[in-house]
Amino acid sequence: MSALTSHPPRRRPRSILPWLAAPALVVFTCFAVIPLIGVFVLSFTTWDGIGSIRASGQTSWRAVLTDPGLPHALWVTFMVMAVSWAVQTPLSILLGTFLAGRQRYRAVLGVVYFVPLLLSSAAIAVAYKALLDPNFGLGAGLGIGALSQDWLGRPGLAFGVVIFVVSWQFIPFHSLIYQGGVQQIPKSLYEAAQLDGAGRIRAFFSITLPQLKYTIITSSTLMVVGSLTFFDLIWVLTEGGPGDATRVLALDMYKRGWQASQMGPASAIAVILVLVGLALALLLRRLGGRDAGESQLEGA
Repeated sequence: MSALTSHPPRRRPRSILPWLAAPALVVFTCFAVIPLIGVFVLSFTTWDGIGSIRASGQTSWRAVLTDPGLPHALWVTFMVMAVSWAVQTPLSILLGTFLAGRQRYRAVLGVVYFVPLLLSSAAIAVAYKALLDPNFGLGAGLGIGALSQDWLGRPGLAFGVVIFVVSWQFIPFHSLIYQGGVQQIPKSLYEAAQLDGAGRIRAFFSITLPQLKYTIITSSTLMVVGSLTFFDLIWVLTEGGPGDATRVLALDMYKRGWQASQMGPASAIAVILVLVGLALALLLRRLGGRDAGESQLEGA
């Protein structure tokens, strides 16, 4: 018998990763995919939320797409998205870079900065609405005339208040993201820059910002897609007013569905929101150039 006996090839162990991902996939399917399909189907029906559901073809879509208020709601939505991004992103990067330091007091400040994110959006809106009341608010209490304006009764001021409150609430979250991104930057880059005579400002623009490219893409995606769902804060603050100055698309969907009992058009607006969010997320991902997995490997 030959000493060199042939052994059957070893079977590779089956990966358990698909089984580990199965529970998350089931939950995602039940609570995201199926409801989304249901909303899409509902957009082709007529339903008042109580009676029977009747198929109506493209009636709901036609009513939504021909509504003159839709372009305005889209415009306000994109304005809130763009302005809040322009305010939150630079402040979040600066705060995240500051909190990435090693001093102990910065950790304490990081906890304090994170407090607004723990509060309910509705509670924050109620608090700011009381503080900005021209008759009984902060300005009237301190006797400061500049703070006693009708903040929520003028279109420009109301829009500015919405941006301010949104930024105040969500800057801590994005600062935490940037803090983690800054802490992953190799210290050798800063040491080499210091040897070359670069100061903190030069190192920030030459090292920190370029290294945070994929972090900025991730934060911007969460910020942009999240801004499409602003509802409770704006509803409590202004209810979409004055006039329609702060009537975003999510608020328009609520008013159609629950106030006008038009579930079909409200579902059509919900589908539009999903499509807009998906398109923006894919656009930002494409701007990143490479996927997040590659960037994480490089950071490691």
